[in-house]
Amino acid sequence: MSEYRYPEGAVLYRNLQRSFPLIRFGRGSYLYDIKGKKYLDGSGGAAVVNIGHGVREVAAALSRQARDAAYLSGVQFTHEPVEKLAARVSSFLPFPDGKVFFLTSGSEAIEASIKLARQYWVESGRPEKYRVISLRPSYHGNTLAALSLSARKHYQEAFRPLLLKSARIPAPYCYRCLWDLAPSDCGVKCAHELEKTIERIGRGKVSAFIGEVIGGSSTGASVPPDAYWRTIRRICDRNEVLLIADEVMTGIGRTGKWLACHHFGLVPDIIVLGKGLTSGYFPLSAVAAKKGLLDPIQKKGKNFLHAQTFAHHPVGCATGLATLDYLDDHDLISRCTQAGKRLKRKLEGLLDHPHVGDVRGKGLLIGVEFVRDKKKRTPFPREKKYVEAFIAKALDSGLVLWPNIGHADGTNGDLVMVAPPFVIQEDEISLIREKVEYTLADMERMFG
Repeated sequence: MSEYRYPEGAVLYRNLQRSFPLIRFGRGSYLYDIKGKKYLDGSGGAAVVNIGHGVREVAAALSRQARDAAYLSGVQFTHEPVEKLAARVSSFLPFPDGKVFFLTSGSEAIEASIKLARQYWVESGRPEKYRVISLRPSYHGNTLAALSLSARKHYQEAFRPLLLKSARIPAPYCYRCLWDLAPSDCGVKCAHELEKTIERIGRGKVSAFIGEVIGGSSTGASVPPDAYWRTIRRICDRNEVLLIADEVMTGIGRTGKWLACHHFGLVPDIIVLGKGLTSGYFPLSAVAAKKGLLDPIQKKGKNFLHAQTFAHHPVGCATGLATLDYLDDHDLISRCTQAGKRLKRKLEGLLDHPHVGDVRGKGLLIGVEFVRDKKKRTPFPREKKYVEAFIAKALDSGLVLWPNIGHADGTNGDLVMVAPPFVIQEDEISLIREKVEYTLADMERMFG
């Protein structure tokens, strides 16, 4: 069979309403299905694939480690891959002597990060500090605590009774600034909302602030003003609040530097990584923390109160090491910067289209936002399902993109993420632009 459809097959797909192409293999920036059709992976899956598909060196490293020791319990043993990978990750952290804890998904790592922040305050004699402030729009994962911190109403609705109480401030989403100000003269009002929210909750109750350093899919790669993170860092320091940087999507070179933090000189207390850490060749994520956060825990003779069966997975860590080696050996982060500039420039050529509201991003993390009325920035009504139709049309043409909805007002809003592998070639960059343009023409016929 070339396609499978729930419920005929045994797989419980997330989308229960459609069929899926059956992919046989991937090479470079392309995927090939069982019928021989090829798809240009314009989004690297979910902004995961940075080194490209089918890299033999990484597959070989994974296989060797699986043969040597496929699994070791992280609470009983250590091993060479985890020791080496932790040191390697620590080398590009913006703080010295960082400690790194490896898990298997971004959602798990977000959960671990807020638990570490909470335990730090408990062991420091401040158990009243437990509230976490996040951004709106934002996305931090689908486990319950991570979902609680996210601002995706359509994901949360069914689970609201199970979610944690959370507080949110406006994200640095300049295209939809709540005050209708330009970045040059806004005074980063959105950042100052953090101090107001801390005061409202009570300084003694706030444990941490968490945010995506450059917007992920929830704000379509919105890049904050230069002063934003400096202001946030000062507010956190003044109010004894830990700063957690969610770099699950933006880390490991995706924005043209090892970490998006490096673009802003930001030094968080905790950094969460995932996705590109293994380029999707194995599920792996990480929590990287300043050593000082562990001091009060260690001094009391206690352990970090978080453990999972597959933490510090040997095969995952070996795969991560091989991925970082490949990035270095082929200078792919520098390549990401240059390819990102060319891709963004080509996509900005579509801004003349009446329904392309904005093109933004950094490196190979680019968002294209669609609007019904360009002058007023009015989104399409949600019932039109504009971006779903756009993604389906693009896929028919052989282009994979990543959608997002709801960013405009919590319900409405349509955008796509363009985040191809760093190995993308010049002709493939041009092909992405062409296929997006063709898809827009198809949408014009459908939506007018």
